[in-house]
Amino acid sequence: MQQISFKPKAFLFDLNGTMINDMHYHSKAWHHIINNDLGRALSFDEVNKEMYGKNAELLERVFGKNHFSESQILEISMEKERRYQEAYGPYLSLIDGLETFLKKGKEAGIKMAIGSAAIPFNIDFVLDGLKVRQYFDAIVSADDVAISKPNAETFLKGAIALGVHPSECLVFEDVPKGVQSAKNAEMKSIVITSTHNEADFNDFDNILGFIADYNNPILNLLF
Repeated sequence: MQQISFKPKAFLFDLNGTMINDMHYHSKAWHHIINNDLGRALSFDEVNKEMYGKNAELLERVFGKNHFSESQILEISMEKERRYQEAYGPYLSLIDGLETFLKKGKEAGIKMAIGSAAIPFNIDFVLDGLKVRQYFDAIVSADDVAISKPNAETFLKGAIALGVHPSECLVFEDVPKGVQSAKNAEMKSIVITSTHNEADFNDFDNILGFIADYNNPILNLLF
């Protein structure tokens, strides 16, 4: 079994792929919009490679800077999120073991926050749809940061909101850019292998362990 000696004062959670296993639905929604609505022919794998950061940043990577006006970006973004929520809504669920883990963290007095590139529309969809908002002391969304992950801003703002030093925070992430963001914030991380294999994280020295879900017994070592 993996060993953990770190006792964090705060847990910071990414949302998509970390709390819920929904990345396939985001990819499907973007693939349909990029190809069918916006006329750019990208394979599903090519779309998957762009699945990080804010929606506006994704559109800029695919179509170039200033291709869309701010109002167009907002319209495209909201349409994509509506399609994602419609498709994923019937399957909305936490990754196995997460609610029990959140309850344990709350009972232990560990502060918890969400640090995500998702917009509030999607964060609300998850927190209110699954009735888990009460576990979180702070939320940092795409609207709260100037630069997305792997920049450290998302997680640093989370630490500030919780009143906890970055070195005392533990980040839960599922993608290399998120782990890089944690590293840039000088935070340790645990990786949920919902979207990437362990080999994709070989370059990182801030990872305490890998879990498939929150039933993994190594998490008991955090308390």
